[in-house]
Amino acid sequence: MKKAELFNHVIGYFEATMPVAETELIYSNPFQLLVSVILSAQCTDKRVNIITPPLFRKFPDAKAMSKASVDEVREYIKSISYPNSKAGYLVNGSKALVEKFNGEIPSTTEELTTIPGVGRKTANVILSVIYNQPKMAVDTHVYRVAARIGLTTNAKNPLQTETQLMKYFPMEKIPLAHHWLILHGRYICLARKPLCEKCGLTEWCKYYNQKVKPGK
Repeated sequence: MKKAELFNHVIGYFEATMPVAETELIYSNPFQLLVSVILSAQCTDKRVNIITPPLFRKFPDAKAMSKASVDEVREYIKSISYPNSKAGYLVNGSKALVEKFNGEIPSTTEELTTIPGVGRKTANVILSVIYNQPKMAVDTHVYRVAARIGLTTNAKNPLQTETQLMKYFPMEKIPLAHHWLILHGRYICLARKPLCEKCGLTEWCKYYNQKVKPGK
């Protein structure tokens, strides 16, 4: 099967089964989404959503958080992974937002990645979700699912995965496709034991047909 044909099947499946797909992070403004995405690194969205309500009540925007101390912010996020470094990112990142961008979230990769704690993946999430730009953020779910299905071939890192996915997903589908792959990886194509019996992509899935399908 040609790669373009595989992508068409995958797009058709997700459009039929997951027409609405969006981030599971809970936020009220672009700044809060940025904070949540930074906190979600090596941490579940569920855990992030538990700790952010009191954090956002205290620090609802960049201006408020820029005035906090790292120790103060760490108290709110101490139950998640790497609270020390993330607290530093949030405080210093908020200061950068206020000083460079008047507290607003910039709309380009180049600007976003000047903010402490914001790498390419985080920038792509913000640009995709907030600004609906055709950016493909690659986390562990996207990386794994794309390789298993066969959407990517021998991708060695997230950037190679991003490049291959961007080549075949239509531009207007990319913001949605990011969430399709994440949610599929989170609930069906699990890391240790994918739930192939619940997956509607097995007919076209490289992993299923090479390693799981009866008779293989």
